[in-house]
Amino acid sequence: MKNIEELIQKAAELQANGLVTGQIANELNVSRDTVTWLLMRGKRGAEAPAPKDISVNWSAIGKNSFRLRYISQALCDMVLESLDENDQMADMVVGIGLSGVPMATMIAEELGADFSIFHGYDSQKERNKNTGIFSRNFGHVEGKNCIIVDDVVSSGSTITDVIEQIKKSGSNPVAIAVIIDKKNSETISGVPVNSLIKLARVD
Repeated sequence: MKNIEELIQKAAELQANGLVTGQIANELNVSRDTVTWLLMRGKRGAEAPAPKDISVNWSAIGKNSFRLRYISQALCDMVLESLDENDQMADMVVGIGLSGVPMATMIAEELGADFSIFHGYDSQKERNKNTGIFSRNFGHVEGKNCIIVDDVVSSGSTITDVIEQIKKSGSNPVAIAVIIDKKNSETISGVPVNSLIKLARVD
């Protein structure tokens, strides 16, 4: 996206196609608050101050399986280093749908680990209930040491939900792997964050 007007237009298009706030936020790699602001500004031309956020477009990586494999290998290398430092092992890789799934698949293959998919919440109502779920069609996390994989950390709420549900299942979240961490986190809910890029605001 080149500017705010393009983001506003894209958010409106996604909403017109039936996507809800959480889905639009995932697609644009911005927070839900930013999506709300974009949609309001697009409809009313509101001049309310924009949320402090950064839009991330990593489609140059995502559209190319060769690049995506190398990014996944770099993340895998970072996670292995983190696990070694903390004297831990992993036998399950959890990809957060949709954008974390391709990298999680490749990391699981590299590690010889099982693979699971977590479907996050899409609406504010679901968000309040923390109703994300693990897909039944893939590996089960029960009793596993889990690496959580996503593309971007914005607020960290989805990853926090995954961590809570992994713990409720009697399993152990041991590492988080993302391309970009917009929160500049060392940990989320006590789980180490491994990111290729950490963003830090200076204002």
